[in-house]
Amino acid sequence: MIFQPLGKRVLVERIEEATTTASGIIIPDNAKEKPSSGTVVAVSDKVNTVAIGDKVVFGKYSGSELTLDGKTYLVIATSDLLGIIK
Repeated sequence: MIFQPLGKRVLVERIEEATTTASGIIIPDNAKEKPSSGTVVAVSDKVNTVAIGDKVVFGKYSGSELTLDGKTYLVIATSDLLGIIK
């Protein structure tokens, strides 16, 4: 399925964080916070600040969740993006 964001929005796939600590302790799912970084997988025609494949950081409660083909993504306004990880 193809999704094209409208306005100044991007489609982001969250980057999952490690499930264990540096000392080897396993973190249970209910204690994990949702990742606040991800990879841009689609951009609208009005966006020229980020591109597909960029790794971005966004606010903890930013965006709207969307499920496509069994995967969960976030639709985020570019104003909610905090930066690009290089």
